[in-house]
Amino acid sequence: MRETATASDTSLPLPDAPERLGASARGVAFVLSLRPRQWVKNVLVFAAPLAAGRLWDLPILLDSLVALSAFVVASAGGYLINDARDVERDRAHPSKRFRPIARGDVPVVLAFVAGIGLQVIAVAVPAVTGYGRLAICIGVYVTCTTLYSNWLKHEPVVDLALVAAGFLLRSMAGGLAAGIPLSRWFLIVAAFGSLFMVAGKRYSEIVTVGDDQGTRPSLREYSASYLRFVWSTSAGVVIAAYCLWAFEVADERAGETTAPWTSLSIAPLVLGLLKYARDVDRGHTGEPEEIVLRDKVLLALGGVWLVLFGLGVLHV
Repeated sequence: MRETATASDTSLPLPDAPERLGASARGVAFVLSLRPRQWVKNVLVFAAPLAAGRLWDLPILLDSLVALSAFVVASAGGYLINDARDVERDRAHPSKRFRPIARGDVPVVLAFVAGIGLQVIAVAVPAVTGYGRLAICIGVYVTCTTLYSNWLKHEPVVDLALVAAGFLLRSMAGGLAAGIPLSRWFLIVAAFGSLFMVAGKRYSEIVTVGDDQGTRPSLREYSASYLRFVWSTSAGVVIAAYCLWAFEVADERAGETTAPWTSLSIAPLVLGLLKYARDVDRGHTGEPEEIVLRDKVLLALGGVWLVLFGLGVLHV
């Protein structure tokens, strides 16, 4: 066993060095360093096809699955690079110190090389297989994550924008891969919804670990009240844009006999945002997908919204 975690935290023992692990254990550690639990956020690639009511068309679904695969590979590479760069800082974090790279189970050099290789593959394969616009989207995502990891991760406000851009690009990817036009309402909701989640995560980090732990220097530049302002403003924009879209669709179909499903979907959307905001306000830190998956009420509201939204876009 190594005697200390870092110079700043001598009370946290680290596990055995990677060379003392068996081959299978090293393999498991490497897979875990790809953060498979966070791959669920890549389902956002289905957002644009779903909003257009075409996700169930087989060619569109296949294109969306290509986008999903590309983003899984690109994001996994980004996680490796990010954790390799922040290995010392992560060792001082109450939960991140258990990540394989921070624990020493995965060599930092291997993480860098594998991360870069995965990101190159994620851009190159779509580019040579006829998904040019998807390749550009992935390329922009890789550029944003590179800027974030290397230079701008601890720059206040800019760090929020770059992380939010990652969610926005995911939500655009399925539409770009399938050639589906992206409406202005979709882009507004996706952009500010992304900012809402990112600002909420930063707020919960301040509530949980404080702004002076050295694990994320940019937190020192934020106050809880400022982050509250950001995510409350973002939520307001999301609700306003979604309502305008829902009522616009309802007006277009005023002469039809279908129920106003899009208008009805406003209620679970607003309630879901309020429930998520309550979880964040209580300091339930973690990735957005973790908060959603462990909150049964939030999952139920999401399910109701999805049904109503689906009925609306399918003109049922």
